Amino acid sequence: MMKYAKLFSLRRTPQSEPIAGTVANSAGGYAFPVDDWTRLDRFLVLGTEGGSYYAGARKLTVENAEAVMRCIAADGSRAVARIAEMIEAGRAPKPAPAIFALALATALGDEATKQAAFAALPRIARTGTQLFQFAETVQAMRGWGRGLRRAVARWYLARPVEQLAYQAVKYRQREGWTHRDLLRLAHPLTDEPARRDLFNWICRGTAGENLPAIVGGAMALAKAEDSVEAARLIRTYDLPRETVPTGLLNEPQVWQALLERMPMTALVRNLAKLTSVGVLKPFEPAVEAVTETLRDAERIRKARLHPLAILLALRTYVEGRGDKGGLRWEPVPQVVDALNDAFYAAFRNVEPTGNRLLLALDVSGSMGVGRVAGSSLTPRDASAALALVTARVEAKTHLVGFTAANGASWEGGTEMAPLTLSPAMRLDQAVKAVGNLPFGRTDCALPMLYALERGLKVDAFVALTDSETWAGKVHPVQALRQYRERSGIAAKLVVVGMVSNGFSIADPNDAGMLDVVGFDAAAPAVIADFIRR
Repeated sequence: MMKYAKLFSLRRTPQSEPIAGTVANSAGGYAFPVDDWTRLDRFLVLGTEGGSYYAGARKLTVENAEAVMRCIAADGSRAVARIAEMIEAGRAPKPAPAIFALALATALGDEATKQAAFAALPRIARTGTQLFQFAETVQAMRGWGRGLRRAVARWYLARPVEQLAYQAVKYRQREGWTHRDLLRLAHPLTDEPARRDLFNWICRGTAGENLPAIVGGAMALAKAEDSVEAARLIRTYDLPRETVPTGLLNEPQVWQALLERMPMTALVRNLAKLTSVGVLKPFEPAVEAVTETLRDAERIRKARLHPLAILLALRTYVEGRGDKGGLRWEPVPQVVDALNDAFYAAFRNVEPTGNRLLLALDVSGSMGVGRVAGSSLTPRDASAALALVTARVEAKTHLVGFTAANGASWEGGTEMAPLTLSPAMRLDQAVKAVGNLPFGRTDCALPMLYALERGLKVDAFVALTDSETWAGKVHPVQALRQYRERSGIAAKLVVVGMVSNGFSIADPNDAGMLDVVGFDAAAPAVIADFIRR
């Protein structure tokens, strides 16, 4: 007699077959679709540069653009507010996805949405480079109508004139655009003598008597012939690196002067150069000043310095050489340690839950392809660093990874294996350790099955994954429900999405499951709040 229950079960379904509420993912398995607002968040934080294992950059960008457009159509004001919030709160590593989404809102939104988008431009495009990025992006979406011109004019009129002058000397040309191009398009009108003279200098090269001092300093620095004069001008006028003549960019005196009032973001970006020219080396006072700055959580917050930028700086700095060019340096250990501390400080404060957490890192093949927010980190790499943020706060954690069975290639299957990661490790070492693990197939049910087999008492499973699960004999949600039933623990599941795709293993109809965006600076706090409830 045929046993039908062996062929069909509501409690145990292969991931290659659908269950209620799931759709086909890009890997040939089935997962839950995320809604457009979740997709918007993923895009704003993670972007689509480099694509993913199953979808190229163009396909992933088109899919995300379509989701953004649906959000704009459904509630344009809400979409614009969300875009601005992500940037203003420092939750996104790069502004490019937000700028792209804002350009779509100016092109496709109703009148109220367009006005909201125009008003948000100065909040989202905070630097000259970002304004140029917006100009290049918006031109691909629409024409230069009156509303758009007024929005750009407001960008130039709203900033204090000294700040605007700083932008003018720091960012002369980017993305094929100059300030002269935009001023001629926008025609901002002003009665302020200093602002008017600044506009005339940008457009005509004239030096009026009310021209902000920093402009005169930048013009003098352009003609400086030695490092002593260059350093004096930098200190006098608080000039940025971009104003320094190329021939003086290897002079220690110049970099010492730049360092004295260097903004936090520029500091992190230039640590390698400061080390290579000898400003940062053992026993130099500059090392103590730099490490104190890097550990200043309040300065990090005010600078909106994203943890991903710090992680990338750390990864590059410890290598002692750049990815491009011939720059070499000997890393200063104190700077390395300070960067490691700065990474954790860049996240929002997280209060420990005291719960028992199993942190499961998807280190399957698909997680080794693509780039997080256009960086050099794969989702696999980034998941290790992100997991340690939680592990550093929570005393009761166990870290495991989906790795190839018995160390074999991915054809050999997948199993869970404890990871030798610890908050005591330096971040770059943790990232490297995960990167060297053998790839396995993607089976996101494994964390729950692993806990069941070993009788582990887990209050919450935190899976860092792309949700492209396909290889298991049971769906992740079914495995979680089995764990709840057999253990008697109302365990929760948090899915940390590491790729900007449209899938999640979290059931949106289960209040005990949550989907968050990987490398959102607020993610660890959101996870802790959810687990604590």
